[in-house]
Amino acid sequence: MGASVVKSVLLHLAIIGVLFGTANFHTPSPKVLEVTLNSKAMPEAENAVSAVTVDQKMVEQKVAELKRKENDKKRAEDKRIRDLERRASDARKQRESEARRIKKLEQERRAKEKETAQAQAQAKKAREIEQKERAKAQQAEKQKQEAEEAAKAAADKRKAEEDALKKAEEERKRQELEAKKRAEAAEQARQKALQEQMLQEQLAKEQAARNKVRQQQVVSEVDKYKALIMARIQQNLLIDEKMKNQQCRVNIRLGFNGLVTQVKSLGGDKLVCEAALRAVRMADTLPVSKDKDVFEQLKNINLTIKPQF
Repeated sequence: MGASVVKSVLLHLAIIGVLFGTANFHTPSPKVLEVTLNSKAMPEAENAVSAVTVDQKMVEQKVAELKRKENDKKRAEDKRIRDLERRASDARKQRESEARRIKKLEQERRAKEKETAQAQAQAKKAREIEQKERAKAQQAEKQKQEAEEAAKAAADKRKAEEDALKKAEEERKRQELEAKKRAEAAEQARQKALQEQMLQEQLAKEQAARNKVRQQQVVSEVDKYKALIMARIQQNLLIDEKMKNQQCRVNIRLGFNGLVTQVKSLGGDKLVCEAALRAVRMADTLPVSKDKDVFEQLKNINLTIKPQF
């Protein structure tokens, strides 16, 4: 009987003990007994005994039921264990069968490897014999080819020597002709270079002369327009006695049409500088040349302004 059944039986026995303990089984005094008899208490005692009997039967039934359930549970557990043992046995048999199968396959593989090794050894031996025979045939063929090649080489050597002598003679003649042509070409090139040099020198002299004339023209035009610009500034310059013997240097930037785009002082007397800047701004546009070379020297000029009294 399992531990759970024992616990259940002990529990019910404890209940029965309590029932018996609470029942009124002590012997009453004659007076009380008499009263009890007169009060018809006997049936109640019988009922109590009957109840105890019924409870004992229920306990026995409960114990039997618990025992039956415990047996059922044990049988189920036994069955589960048997099933597990059966499956373990089947698995073990299957592993043993698989191990036998693998062992057999391994034996077959080794046998096959042995047969293959033997076949390879025989094939290798046959190849070695074949290679030796082929090497002999190749050696004989090689000796034959070497003899033929030696004869052909001797003939080719004689022909090559003859061809070399012929080519050497042709090359000597060709080199002589090329040397003559190179000498003639070099002389022609020297004469042409000399002529070109003389021509370049003449052109350079002429260009230098033209540049000098042009530079003189540009300088003259620049000086002319600087004088015109200075005159325009002097016309707009408001002078004062305090400016006598004073001066101011200014930078003027002009557009292609003479428009003053910027004017700034580069240093000098404060009164003269202020008057000069005002005079330039009042002018708005200043005289400029349409000649590009002249304008390039006028578009950003520095002038020294001296009040004229």
